[in-house]
Amino acid sequence: MDWKMFQALLSGVNKYSTAFGRIWLSVVFVFRVMVYVVAAERVWGDEQKDFDCNTKQPGCPNVCYDYFFPISHIRLWALQLIFVTCPSLLVVMHVAYRDDREKKHQAKYGADAKLYNNTGKKHGGLWWTYLLSLFFKTAIEIVFLYLLHLIYDSFYLPRLVKCDIKPCPNQVDCYIGRPTEKKVFTYFMVGASAFCIVLNVCEIIYLISKRVTRIAHKIKSRDRIIALQHERCKDQDCNNCSLPMARLDLKLPFQVNEEIRASAPNLSSAA
Repeated sequence: MDWKMFQALLSGVNKYSTAFGRIWLSVVFVFRVMVYVVAAERVWGDEQKDFDCNTKQPGCPNVCYDYFFPISHIRLWALQLIFVTCPSLLVVMHVAYRDDREKKHQAKYGADAKLYNNTGKKHGGLWWTYLLSLFFKTAIEIVFLYLLHLIYDSFYLPRLVKCDIKPCPNQVDCYIGRPTEKKVFTYFMVGASAFCIVLNVCEIIYLISKRVTRIAHKIKSRDRIIALQHERCKDQDCNNCSLPMARLDLKLPFQVNEEIRASAPNLSSAA
């Protein structure tokens, strides 16, 4: 892959990530990819040549090596890094899809017409894409850690292994090359993977709590507006009902007095 294209992809992932996502990206591509490329490949190298058995029986060292190392650490980590970085690219592809829709919409309805306020803002479908990518990354990390634990007995590499698989004539002793150095790098890569899982879980909790807080704030604001509208309606009803009654109570005595005076003018003059 071209490094410029690779840098563009990384900058896109970093641009649309949260603070936890940026830390995760730094851990993956500094403490895992760089260690993998610079040191881990050299430590393992062609480990089958360093796997030495105390027999010259043809095929015995190959069979024993395949039994104790069904898949190499270095190749398993390469698969893990490939699979764990793919979900992050889904977010970049979703933003690119939004940008394309925005350009087509503006070309059809004018430059002022907008489908999205911000194509990179994590709302709607993009929020779900980002959240699902976090779940996928966490699941991939856990699966590969479990495979490494299952194949290599709790990530442990002994100096000596005993093999009695055919075509070995009897139980033979086989020695692993640079076991301490390989053990250190194994623990380092496992620790970096576990730290990435913690970052993913923290980011999932952060996104969900932020979404729940935003929804609760919207519901509270809506309830407040509805309560204010109810209070205004109640005040308006009270005013409409009380004002005519007050006016009626004030005008009714004067109307009676005027009718009495009109019907009996003598009484009004005598009074």
